[in-house]
Amino acid sequence: MKFLAMCSTGLGSSFMVRMNIETIVGELGLSDVTVEHSDISSAGPDSADVFFVAKDLEDATQGLGDVVVLNSIIDMDELRDAVKAAATRHGLL
Repeated sequence: MKFLAMCSTGLGSSFMVRMNIETIVGELGLSDVTVEHSDISSAGPDSADVFFVAKDLEDATQGLGDVVVLNSIIDMDELRDAVKAAATRHGLL
C-alpha cells in the first residue's frame, strides 16, 4: 500500500505532510504502508493507492482515484483521522 503526499512543486508542503503521515502510520502500526511525496503534475493513477493533497489543489486531482483532500496541511488531528479512514477503506485497520 502506498500513500502519496502532493503539492504544486513536490518540495516543501508535500514533504512536511509526508513526514507527518509517516509518524501517524507508525503510531497505527501500519507496516505495509510506504509514504512518498511528489509534485501533483507528476502523479498518475498508478502512482499510489491513496493521494493526500491540500484543498487548493483539489481540482487538479481528477482521475487519480482515492484522493484525500486536507482542509489544513498542518492540522495533525485532521491528518490522523484521514490516514485512519484511508487505512480502514483499504482494509488495513
